[in-house]
Amino acid sequence: MRIGRPAALLLAAVLTIAGCGGGTHGARPLIVGSRPDPESTLLAAVYVAALRYYGFAAQAQTAADPMTRLDSGAFVVVPAFTGETLQTLQPGTAALSDKQVYRAMVAALPEGVAAGDYTTAAEDKPVLLVTGATAKEWGSGDAGAELSALPKHCDGLVLGAVSGTRRPPESVGSCRLPAPREFPDDAAMFAALRNGELTAAWATTADPGIPADVVALADGKPALIRAENVVPLYRRNALAERQLLAVNEVAGVLDTAGLAGMRRRVAGGADPQSVADGWLAEHPLGR
Repeated sequence: MRIGRPAALLLAAVLTIAGCGGGTHGARPLIVGSRPDPESTLLAAVYVAALRYYGFAAQAQTAADPMTRLDSGAFVVVPAFTGETLQTLQPGTAALSDKQVYRAMVAALPEGVAAGDYTTAAEDKPVLLVTGATAKEWGSGDAGAELSALPKHCDGLVLGAVSGTRRPPESVGSCRLPAPREFPDDAAMFAALRNGELTAAWATTADPGIPADVVALADGKPALIRAENVVPLYRRNALAERQLLAVNEVAGVLDTAGLAGMRRRVAGGADPQSVADGWLAEHPLGR
């Protein structure tokens, strides 16, 4: 049967819309998985927001072991940290810098799992914090105190850490570190630091609880502490080109200060997805 011109034009329009693939109507949502802890759920919300920004249906789910769900295909994207993932896959790997850690992690990923672009400006790796007086004592010239100065003060170190947080390194350069004293929260640990009970305190670079009156020992080059950059892991061949573009573009806008700010809001009781959506509205992708 011959199709009239108006009907043919309508059919062509319908086929064009169906072929665009950019809308969310009727599409199965892409599942972005994470652990149930606040930072992981926040990062999952960031990638959900990025996918939705490009018009794709997406939702977040949590699991005790999201990598297993990613490997099975139940999750399509899982946000992670480069160093943590590398140490899980290949414990004891010596890589420390962000590029070395990322490359080693990519090589160690299981078949069927790939890594997107990591955030060069957003990290959450262990950091040692000292008082201003200690920073001045350990600094040299006009430079602030750097982590490379730690081995010179290795004897007698008393370190602190908040219980339940990411395990700090056992050594920095040639300095074998003592096990840290554990504290219930940041407030108690930093009070002990100010009172002189601790030489230094462990936190992470995106910890929203770091007070303004302490000084972070800068980790220069070569790095002495393993990199922990945000990275999206995804099922190989499960994302369309524009979906992968949406995921990868987070790397160009997320930085450590932004991550810490979002974590602060979530710690204050805000919904992670609302926080991520608000952040993305202020930091549009593709600009």
